[in-house]
Amino acid sequence: MSENQSSPAASTEPKTESHDPAVPAAYAAFMREGWGDRELDLPVAAVAGPAAQRRQRLAEAFPGERLVLPAGTYKVRAYDTDYRFRPDTAHTYFSGNQTSDAVLVVADGESVLYARPRSSRETDEFFRDRQYGELWAGRRPSLKEMSDSLGLEVRHIDDLPSFDDGPKTRDLTTDPELARVASELRLVKDEWEVEQLQEACDITTLGFEDVVREWDRVLEFGERWIEGTFFRRARTMGNDIGYDSIVGGGKHATTLHWIDNTGPITPGELVLLDMGVENTSLYTADVTRTLPIDGRFTPLQRELYDLVHAAQQAGIEALKPGEAFRVGHNAAMDVLAHGLEDLKLLPVSAEEALDPESRVYARWTLHGTSHMLGMDVHDCGQAAPESYAEGTLVEGMVLTVEPGLYFQEDDLLVPEELRGIGIRIEDDLLITADGSTNLSAALPRTSTEVEEWMDRLRG
Repeated sequence: MSENQSSPAASTEPKTESHDPAVPAAYAAFMREGWGDRELDLPVAAVAGPAAQRRQRLAEAFPGERLVLPAGTYKVRAYDTDYRFRPDTAHTYFSGNQTSDAVLVVADGESVLYARPRSSRETDEFFRDRQYGELWAGRRPSLKEMSDSLGLEVRHIDDLPSFDDGPKTRDLTTDPELARVASELRLVKDEWEVEQLQEACDITTLGFEDVVREWDRVLEFGERWIEGTFFRRARTMGNDIGYDSIVGGGKHATTLHWIDNTGPITPGELVLLDMGVENTSLYTADVTRTLPIDGRFTPLQRELYDLVHAAQQAGIEALKPGEAFRVGHNAAMDVLAHGLEDLKLLPVSAEEALDPESRVYARWTLHGTSHMLGMDVHDCGQAAPESYAEGTLVEGMVLTVEPGLYFQEDDLLVPEELRGIGIRIEDDLLITADGSTNLSAALPRTSTEVEEWMDRLRG
C-alpha cells in the first residue's frame, strides 16, 4: 500500500471537538449497555453482477498483480465540517460500494473489499464520534450486510495488509497505468449503465421543468432560485447534482463555467442553464438549454439560437460507430464557422478559419463539442488519447454534443448588439449500431419548441 493511501484504518479514538462535553466513566459505561442489534436482510444490489464482471476484466488487464482502489475519505469544507462524501468513481464502478474509508483489492481474480462497518457498542465511537458514530452520522452497514448486498467478500478496514511483499501492487491513487485502464474500461456502457444514465436524464428533465414552472420566482430572485430549484429535484429523486449547476443570465452566459449564480434574471435577455442530476447509482446527466427570459426570442436571439441548434444537429447526425470521436465537433464547427462568416465576423473565409493552423472562428466558440459521460460528468478522463479523444466511436459509448456561441461584453470585434450574448445547447447521446439515441430528447431543442414548452409550463 502506498504511503498516501486515502482510506486509513479505523481509529479507536472517536473524533470529537473541543466544545464537546466531557464523558464521565459512568455515562460511557451506561451508554454501552442495553442496545438491541440485528443484521439487515439486504437484497443483492443491481450493480453486483456488472461489478463482478468489471473486476474480472480489470484483473485480466494486470495478470499476477495486486490492484488497490480506495474509495477515499471525507474532505474538510471548513474547520470541523466536511463536504458530503462521494466515493471515488473507479472504486464504486468496480465494487458497487458507496461508503467512505473502504479499499477494494483485486488480485489473481480474487477480490476483497476492506471497509469501515457500523459502530461497535464496545467502544465510545457510536455515541461520541462525529464522523463515523451511528448516533451522529447514521448507521453504516455491517460487514455482512455489505457482503450480502455487493456479492463480494468484505473484511474490516483494520485488517487491510501493508502489501510489503507478494505480487506487484498498483494503487489507483499513484499508478497512472491502472488509472488509464480503469478509465478505458468505462468507455463502453453496458445495458444497466445506459438505464442509469437514462434515469439521470429523465430526472434532469423534471428539474428543468421545475425551474420554468417557478419562473415568477426566478424573475424575483434571479440565478440563485434556479440553482436551488434544480438542486431540490436532484436531492429528491437522485443522489446529488453531478456538477455545480451553471446558471448564466445575460452576460454571465459567456463565462463557460459560471457557477457563482448570483446574478439577476433580466427580461429581454437569455439565460443559459447547464445542469445535470446524479442518480443514486452515481451516473450523471449533463444537459444545457438556453431560454429566452421573456418566453420569446427576439429576432436576433432566434437567429443566433437557430445557428447553434443547426450546429448541434449536424454534430448529432455525424455520430455513428467507426467514426472519429471528433466527428461531432468537426461537423458542428463547420456549421458555426460558416454562420460566423455569414454574420461577417470572420477576418478570413470560413474555409480558411476552419484550417487547423488557423481556427480563428474559435474566438466565439471556445470549447470542444463533446466529452464522454457516465459516473463522472467528464467521464473516462484518464483514458489514453488513442482510446478517447483521438479514437473512434463504438456502440455503447455515451457522449455529449454541446456547441455554443459566446460574444463577450467587451469584444470590440462584434457589433454592439451581439455583446454579452451566450448560447449553448447540449444533449447526451448513446452510440447505437446505426447512429445515436438522444437520452435527453425529452427537453425541447428548437427555438419554437422551447417557446411552446415555456408557455405550457408557465400556464
